[in-house]
Amino acid sequence: MRGNSKIAGRLKEIATELKVPFSKNSKLTTKNYFQVEVLGFDYYNPKTGNVDSGGKGNIAMWLLDTNYDDRSLFPPQVFFPMAGEKDGWSRLTRNLKAEIDDEKIEAFKGTVSLPFEKGANAKIAVKIIDDRGIESLRVISLNS
Repeated sequence: MRGNSKIAGRLKEIATELKVPFSKNSKLTTKNYFQVEVLGFDYYNPKTGNVDSGGKGNIAMWLLDTNYDDRSLFPPQVFFPMAGEKDGWSRLTRNLKAEIDDEKIEAFKGTVSLPFEKGANAKIAVKIIDDRGIESLRVISLNS
C-alpha cells in the first residue's frame, strides 16, 4: 500500500464497498477481484532495431481497461505515476477549477491499480505512455 496511511485507508474503504475481506496484514486479493501492478514496459526502438525496456520511473501515464473487448479501449482507471505539483491530476484539478478529494487523487498516482472485478470479456488492457510519449499496449486474459 505504498507506505501511505491515506492510501491504506482508502483501499480499506474500497474493500468494504466491494465486500472483500480485508485486514491490516493481508493483500486485497480474492478469486473474484484483481489488481494490476505495472513494473515497466517494452518498446521497439526504430533507431537501433531493438526492443528496449523502461521502468516504473519512466511511466508518465497508464490506463487500465478492466473489460477489454478487443476493439476499443475504455479505461475506468487512469494513473499518473510521475505526477508532481505541475503535472497529471494536479494540473487537471487546476484546469477544471474543481475541488477534488486529495485522498482519491493519491490512489491514482502510483503503479498499482484499484481492485476490480473480472468483466464479461475476461480480458484487461494496460496502455502505458512513457515520458517521451511512446505508447505500449498489453492485453491480458483473466481466464486461468
